[in-house]
Amino acid sequence: MDVRAQLSMVLHLDKCIGCHTCSVTCKNLWTNRKGTEYMWWNNVETRPGTGYPKNWEDQGKFRGGWEIKNGSLSLKSGSKWGILSRIFHNPDQPVMKDYYEPFTYDYANLTDAPESANQPIARAKSRITGESMNIEAGPNWDDDLGGSREYAAKDPNLTEEDRVLFGEFEKIFMMYLPRLCNHCLNPACAAACPSGSIYKRGEDGIVLNDQEKCRAWRYCVSACPYKKIYYNWDRGKSEKCIFCYPKSENGEPSACAHSCVGRIRYTGVLLYDYDRLIQVLEAPEETLVEALKSCILDPSDPEVKRHAKKAGIEPDWIQAAENSPVYAFVKEFGLALPLHPEFRTFPMVFYVPSLSPVLRKAETDMTMENFRIPVKYLASVFTAGNEAAVEDTLKKLLGIRSYMRGKELADKELMEKGISLSGWNGRELEKAYRLTSLTNFTGRFVIPKTRRENGSSYEMQGAEGFLDHGKNKR
Repeated sequence: MDVRAQLSMVLHLDKCIGCHTCSVTCKNLWTNRKGTEYMWWNNVETRPGTGYPKNWEDQGKFRGGWEIKNGSLSLKSGSKWGILSRIFHNPDQPVMKDYYEPFTYDYANLTDAPESANQPIARAKSRITGESMNIEAGPNWDDDLGGSREYAAKDPNLTEEDRVLFGEFEKIFMMYLPRLCNHCLNPACAAACPSGSIYKRGEDGIVLNDQEKCRAWRYCVSACPYKKIYYNWDRGKSEKCIFCYPKSENGEPSACAHSCVGRIRYTGVLLYDYDRLIQVLEAPEETLVEALKSCILDPSDPEVKRHAKKAGIEPDWIQAAENSPVYAFVKEFGLALPLHPEFRTFPMVFYVPSLSPVLRKAETDMTMENFRIPVKYLASVFTAGNEAAVEDTLKKLLGIRSYMRGKELADKELMEKGISLSGWNGRELEKAYRLTSLTNFTGRFVIPKTRRENGSSYEMQGAEGFLDHGKNKR
């Protein structure tokens, strides 16, 4: 057993109000420089939709993530030598129009225009070329179903049957999906980087890009299936979310989590078994979610603690893992799911799927058609198509809601319904309710301070190892 520690995050989608406070905070802190105008390390997408950049989930187009090839994991973007052979030509990545061309307005024309019979205007100007332009897209162009027919109807997770729903107003559904770098356990970006500039820190699992080593090959952009690495057109370097490591090293939450109005974000430590990682990542898609969860270890297990100490994990990190809200969501209660596990990067940002708006009938009849958001759609996003795994999570969420409502109304029938749906007893249901609804600041963020001086002994480096999964090396 090779125990590693990882800082992780859970986002409770039922509480997200789509206000973009997280995105704006991150933007103001990290990407307010020249060359980063179009970068949104954290963004909030309205679903259904094509996302940001457009159609980032279409790996047939972008060839990001991993696939099982000849019985072992391989990059979809190609082998090490395949990447090197076309290092000066990389067509499998988004272009500027897949994001949006950053723009400003010619405000000076409003104040400096000479006297005229006509009202002066402020034309849109490209932040890149400085030329006049027509604005055709933006980072939140399709918010709140604003672009349903242009964006939502083109969501690759929708079935043809679902697309018909956009003509029936009473059946239209939407939810918000905040996204940031997943700081994956098996990052495809690190494997694809020819210069080895992207690496995963051993002490906390944060994936970073060494700006001194970066040579702007941009294979990290195409290899990341979530498209959470961006190219700075001014500096000629790739940049990405850094999990606000200057804050997390001091035991503080990231800017996006700290500023979240809906308090949907939880940050904590997970312990996982590195020895099992490759085996689990090669599991069939229908069992992938449970296989990935099997890698996550119980931090209160004495054997796990012993191996964690042997691996050099500090006692306060082990203690933080025991109190981790992320562990409670993902493993203890099974309420949080990974985003597109079929990409096989093992993302370390998890989501509690959206339960509302709930059709009233869903509380008494657990069938797919009684959920406003189709189970099949949620399964496509969070469980590689495994509808049973999504239904199990939704039943638990319904059980919590039913039990607590019954307790408030002194309705034993509702309380029993909650116990039946969730499979938990009353004490477990109340604990889950406190976790999902009432947790305070210190309960949502259990982040131990990082000791960088102890990290080098098990640092996971970049391209040299990640590419050779057939030999189970990094």
